[in-house]
Amino acid sequence: MSQTRTSVMFDMRAPAFGTPSAELYAEALEMAAFADQIGVTSVNLMEHHASEDGYLPQPFVMGGGVAARTKRCRLSLGAVILPLHDPVKLAEQIAVLDLMSNGRLQVIFGAGYVAEEFAAFGVSLKDRGRLLDQGIEVILRALHGERFQAPDGRPVFVRPLPAQRPEDILLVGGGVEASAKRAARFGLGFSPLKVDLLGVYDAECRRLGREPGLKQSPGGLSNVHLSRDPEATWPLVMPHLKHVIAEYAKWAEAEPNSNSPFRGLLTNDEALKHCGVFNLMTPEQLLERAPQIGEFSSVSLMPLLGGLPPKLGWESLELLKSAMPKLQTPALATAWRT
Repeated sequence: MSQTRTSVMFDMRAPAFGTPSAELYAEALEMAAFADQIGVTSVNLMEHHASEDGYLPQPFVMGGGVAARTKRCRLSLGAVILPLHDPVKLAEQIAVLDLMSNGRLQVIFGAGYVAEEFAAFGVSLKDRGRLLDQGIEVILRALHGERFQAPDGRPVFVRPLPAQRPEDILLVGGGVEASAKRAARFGLGFSPLKVDLLGVYDAECRRLGREPGLKQSPGGLSNVHLSRDPEATWPLVMPHLKHVIAEYAKWAEAEPNSNSPFRGLLTNDEALKHCGVFNLMTPEQLLERAPQIGEFSSVSLMPLLGGLPPKLGWESLELLKSAMPKLQTPALATAWRT
């Protein structure tokens, strides 16, 4: 079997009925170290703000902890909501975290869509496209070592510089053609919400005379949870899954232009079992489906989904360990550059 990319993802949601935040953070770091030891390709950290359930608001801080506990896996942050950040400070954080991880960092920039977050940071949703473009330009120039003046007149000079080239660190994420074209225009990789946008990205790169950068596709197996007895595990997982879906759906419904896959998603238990958003399966079922995953896709696990009890998450990761020899080769360092 050819190599299959694998990732372990953490959003750190801790609803009142789930595992408390303090325990989740401790377990997440242990799980990241374990994932690295068994050969998982990447540990992924997300970002949202002002969420009642404590959704991870500071992926760079968490990323420092993961970098210190891992040696081989990529450390992927995203989507980082760039319009909510000072791009100069973000450039410094990217450089330092890339050095801390010995050149294992990857950052996916997104425009954001949750009105409450933008209000909390005093930023208008109407400005997100402009701020995203300006932020990417500033960060790229800063991480290339330039000394220059930002659009707002500030002098910019960032040191230290990252271990990797900025183009090997940064991707643009999104669910519309504009995001694909933005990634191509800046010479960055692309991580779309829809598989067909990869074709738009490739075409735009060719039009601009550029080779496409790093590509990630959502067409893999997402939110996998492994169990020896899926039917017995579903009732244990379902409350946490429904919480996560309901929270994402609430954000999506509040923003008419959102491309969230959770918009209008059914919350009937049987429908959720078969909609593909969450995949509860045995290791044998995972190995059967793995060959169908596209070359830019991956198998992703969320062992602490919606404050899931860590015991269930560890059971899933131990089963992943048993499947890893057939899923992935040891060539992790170049896996995300092929």
